[in-house]
Amino acid sequence: MAAATSPPDAGHSLALAVVASSSAPLILLDGDLAVIAASASFHEAFQIDPEGVVGKPVFALGAGEWDRPQLRSLLNATLSGAADIDAYEMTLDSARLGERQLVLKALKLDYGAGAEPRVLLTVFDVTDARANDKQKDDLLREKAILLQEVQHRVANSLQIISSVILQGARHAHSHETKAYLREAHGRVMSVAEVQRQLAASTLGEVALRPYLEQLCHSLGASMIHDHDRIRLEADVDDSSVPAHDSVSMGLIVTELVINALKHAFPGRRQGRIVVGYRAEGDSWTLSVADNGVGMPPDVKSSRAGLGTNIVQALAKQLGGEVQASDSRPGVRVSIVHAKAPAAAAA
Repeated sequence: MAAATSPPDAGHSLALAVVASSSAPLILLDGDLAVIAASASFHEAFQIDPEGVVGKPVFALGAGEWDRPQLRSLLNATLSGAADIDAYEMTLDSARLGERQLVLKALKLDYGAGAEPRVLLTVFDVTDARANDKQKDDLLREKAILLQEVQHRVANSLQIISSVILQGARHAHSHETKAYLREAHGRVMSVAEVQRQLAASTLGEVALRPYLEQLCHSLGASMIHDHDRIRLEADVDDSSVPAHDSVSMGLIVTELVINALKHAFPGRRQGRIVVGYRAEGDSWTLSVADNGVGMPPDVKSSRAGLGTNIVQALAKQLGGEVQASDSRPGVRVSIVHAKAPAAAAA
């Protein structure tokens, strides 16, 4: 570091010591914005020869690349006390270094009444950091575009699968085959709706009300032939859940709705199915209730089917317990996630 040309007082000496010991590029300027001292890190960072720097106006450093209107305005405002410059970005176009992005911090040093003002200028070269940020942004943008393309292809594939299954159901001669294919169609539609909601979610959270309302609409459109006879509705609070939980909940609802449509309204019986969700703190309940014929008398002895096993497995993943009750009329199946007693006590 180049030394000052006149004996410093205590405050001046402290300023010079700060400049000399700094690993950050620093320049100490006098009231005419001429260089009193500059740190070695400044000379090294901007390839400026230390010889002849002291006493030279800061705007004359290098090959004149520091003579910028923004820098003049910043330093004059700091010197006059009109502004405190904490983080000002400026572009430096250097013949040796090329274009560099700088962040400047200017501080007026007060040595007391009658003392000549001083300005301490800190110069951070953030060019590489900005380039890295841009590269990260470009990669994230590219990833988002690829994800959108994958989601678009998944949606198209699910639509094709759904259409093929539905066509198969329409042309099947066996009533049992038609029923199985319609169940498969409902399951595919559930996955498709989950995928659509996840594609629309930007925060990793899925709002349950629009999600379950749209899921009910999709299931009703594909599986209920007479909407005047059977209605499928959602009664859901304003909760949001992580995307991976919404997947399991959507599949549970699909299975329980399919089961209600199969068993609750035999013949031409009219009825209503309600998908519900309520949360309070960490506890929540997901339910599907109907006002149909109720539970069969031999339900405990009957063998669990595919849908029941799917619901049990998904409920376990969510940390919930499956509870079924006779609502008189109808059946209510709930997945109950209760806050643990230890957590509640804490």
